Amino acid sequence: MDVATFERLQGDDGRSLIETIRTSAHTDDLALGTALRRAGHSPELVAAAMSQVALRRRAERKLGPDAARMWFTPEALEQATRATVARHRAERLVGCAPGVVIDLGCGIGADLVAFGRAGADVRGIEQDPLRAAMARANIEALGLRATVEEGDATRVVPDPDDTTYVDPARRTARGRTFDPGDFSPPWDFVTGLLTGRGVVKTMPGIAHGAVPDGVEAEWVSDGGDLVEACLWGRPYAGARRRATLLDGDRVATLTEADAVEPVVGEPQDWWYEPDDAVIRAGLVTAVASIVGGCLVDEHIAYVSAPQHVVTPYATAYRVLDELPYREKALRAALRARDVGTLTVKKRGVGVDPTALVKRLGLRGTTTATVVLTRVDGQGRAFLVERTTST
Repeated sequence: MDVATFERLQGDDGRSLIETIRTSAHTDDLALGTALRRAGHSPELVAAAMSQVALRRRAERKLGPDAARMWFTPEALEQATRATVARHRAERLVGCAPGVVIDLGCGIGADLVAFGRAGADVRGIEQDPLRAAMARANIEALGLRATVEEGDATRVVPDPDDTTYVDPARRTARGRTFDPGDFSPPWDFVTGLLTGRGVVKTMPGIAHGAVPDGVEAEWVSDGGDLVEACLWGRPYAGARRRATLLDGDRVATLTEADAVEPVVGEPQDWWYEPDDAVIRAGLVTAVASIVGGCLVDEHIAYVSAPQHVVTPYATAYRVLDELPYREKALRAALRARDVGTLTVKKRGVGVDPTALVKRLGLRGTTTATVVLTRVDGQGRAFLVERTTST
């Protein structure tokens, strides 16, 4: 879709067409598109309207009720931050008196919306004319105030009291990239912002060594899904490493100040699987401290303890039994327990859980969960039961 088609889509005819598609009883998109074109609508406008209806439905899970009033491109929606995560970041930043927040490469404006709602003065810069037009339309549709300019983010010179925010594009002509050297804007430019009042959204798999000195790396999970890492420039850094867990209105956070020296011991009655944000932040020993337990191996992200402690930072499992690690004996033990549906969790061992379940060929009537891991360098298997306590 080009800017001219988008402008038509925003007009009365375009909005009416979107509403017709949204409320249509047709289940076949091809048939619906054909009917709309036969009714006199241009093929370009029909295609654009059908795409927007589909994108808005897809965006509901990420952006909630706002999605029904917003405009998207497929790539910009993919890159847009979840509303819950954007709100957390915006509220934290506004608490630091950020001045004007300049979103460098604002896309369709999802983060602009969050910053504006949190009370910040916001300004967006976007090089792509269509995305810039959509960002302006989205700000207006949601009743917020912000300016959006077309331009090169790398040429913006912020005032000393302003804050720059950037979510570098992580997609090239070859597809998604995990190499910071392929990001846009360039990684050198991005990390340069972090020497001052800069905030950067990046991939959760970023290596600790790629985080500049004096910068905080905050790994964020939302409802148990690890979704991003956020780098906070030196004036905003409150820790070196942080794990933040969002669950509805609840926010739980750990930093390296909560970590302790690792203690390794034998598995006990309870098994804890830390949240992925905790693992990526390197704060598994903080979970061990909270539950009064130990690591089962210095290099494995599992914690074991003699008691059950409710914590948002890990999922707890009660250990029912230790099973044989060798496949043939494991099959016999599970068949003796009439297991038919098996979940295999593993860390630190070269096992493909899907392939293993298929090879075991279980046909029983009960369900079970088995943890396969390394303890003191040796592979071991444990039959566990997840607790439902929260």
